[in-house]
Amino acid sequence: MIKVGITGGIGSGKSLVCQVFSKLGAPIYDADSAARRLSESDPGIRYNLTALLGSDIYSGRVLNRTKMSALIFNDKSLLEKVNQIIHPKVAGDFLLWCSDKTHHAYVIQESAILFESKAYLMFDKYVTVISPEDIRIQRILSRNQMTLEKIRAIINNQLTDPEKTVRSHYVIDNDGIKPILPQILRLHRELKNID
Repeated sequence: MIKVGITGGIGSGKSLVCQVFSKLGAPIYDADSAARRLSESDPGIRYNLTALLGSDIYSGRVLNRTKMSALIFNDKSLLEKVNQIIHPKVAGDFLLWCSDKTHHAYVIQESAILFESKAYLMFDKYVTVISPEDIRIQRILSRNQMTLEKIRAIINNQLTDPEKTVRSHYVIDNDGIKPILPQILRLHRELKNID
């Protein structure tokens, strides 16, 4: 079984690409969703986030994501500390999730910060979904209640498309002009035939 990491900047279309792979039968693990789930269910994460960010970072069992975002997105050192608390737990959860998927030719983890979090070390192949920044911003603004300032802060905390593509085995171009389905089908066929 090949472990494939799919990444891309916010608004690049990596979730859309993963939905297509899912329709083709590939199991998909969403690292962002897992991080949210584990942040509220794992006592170790809760303890460490509370120690780092203060006791009011949780309201009952619910992590105050708005407050955490406000604290970490302009403080790279704090962001790195939060990542060091959460991402090893996500990695362990992913490996456990993989344990009953060995009959599949490949599995995919969707991760916005595959390289930044060093999660790429667990994977056999890396795929980056790219899209021009202006298109990405328009996509985000049209679907989320997010300010341009917050979008720019997220973009500034992620590697650029060129930085990701140079590290990747495959690139899917989601510029809104080049059809993505043929690119995904070509990659699907290749991944199924890799020994």
